[in-house]
Amino acid sequence: MAASTSGLVAGTRSVANGAVAVPRVRRVWASISSGVYIPAFMIAAIAAALIGVGWATHWGGADFSGSVADLHLVVVGPVSLAILGVTLVVERIRPAQRRALVARGHRHDVLFAVLHATVGVVLITALTLSFQEVVRRTFPWVELPHMRLLPRIIAVAAIFVAMDGCNWLVHLANHRNRVLWRFHELHHSQEDLNVLTVFRTHPLIHVSYLVTLLPGIVLLANGAVSITLLVIYGGVVAFAHSNTNVGFGPLRRIFVSPNYHRIHHRLEGAQDVNLGFVFTIWDQLSRRAVFPSAETVGIDTGLPGRPLRVEHVGPRTRHLAVFGAQLLGPFRSMPQSVDLPSVRSGVAVPEREPTP
Repeated sequence: MAASTSGLVAGTRSVANGAVAVPRVRRVWASISSGVYIPAFMIAAIAAALIGVGWATHWGGADFSGSVADLHLVVVGPVSLAILGVTLVVERIRPAQRRALVARGHRHDVLFAVLHATVGVVLITALTLSFQEVVRRTFPWVELPHMRLLPRIIAVAAIFVAMDGCNWLVHLANHRNRVLWRFHELHHSQEDLNVLTVFRTHPLIHVSYLVTLLPGIVLLANGAVSITLLVIYGGVVAFAHSNTNVGFGPLRRIFVSPNYHRIHHRLEGAQDVNLGFVFTIWDQLSRRAVFPSAETVGIDTGLPGRPLRVEHVGPRTRHLAVFGAQLLGPFRSMPQSVDLPSVRSGVAVPEREPTP
């Protein structure tokens, strides 16, 4: 009787302790979740898992250092630097907005350019090779065999166009999904939009863009996009971010111009419009194209309410402190829910007649 009584008491204490432990765990979890944005760590976990697979499989037999060198050539090779240099000059000659020779935004974007050309190139290479290896091992049938009737130039063109379409889809997802937006909002925080803003991206944003590799994987046996074409592609994307009053005239409905892309970065209104990287066709097909007018050429850019710390606040700019805060931004909780205004929540996209 005494033994069963002591057992009952012990069991009661165990249940009581368990009951006390549950609220304690909940309080700890609430404390953690109130300070950090836990879903953002999923993106970091995916990146770590992919790189782990790549490391374990020796990057699928690919030459890692050679791949890094190739990507480095695309990002900051002689041709890429020449394109950036010429564009910076054009920004002074024909600006969309007149500003100081070296604005705060320019100085801050240099930090992201350096990050992208060093750590970013290595990270993107690791993610790319790892993702390709995972796809090939998981879906070996996805890569089409060599087709003699398909000329190489057609295959490369198909990869290029499909890649641009995939970029558009991921870009849209970055604007509609709250987890992805927490990484993408950094790019939209620039209030001194310029050609270097193309580098103003969070390193982990590239996880979402890995799906753009699929067209190349599918048609790899039939052709591959050359480094030259990738440099041109990157140059067009960089020029679209420039502070230039350029609209591409009769080609405005085919290619993304600076005047067209500036509307995507506008301070006021939904930003899930003009999502194209090189071609505007994807925006037009989805009724998300807003063509520039005289009123939109010099509109302000940035994030309304400045939910992310930016370099434009205060009499003195603490670039390194802001830089660190922006990189940690996706992992920090926000005092209020993220508002992602969409053009779909209002009236249809107003299409204006472009300026000549």
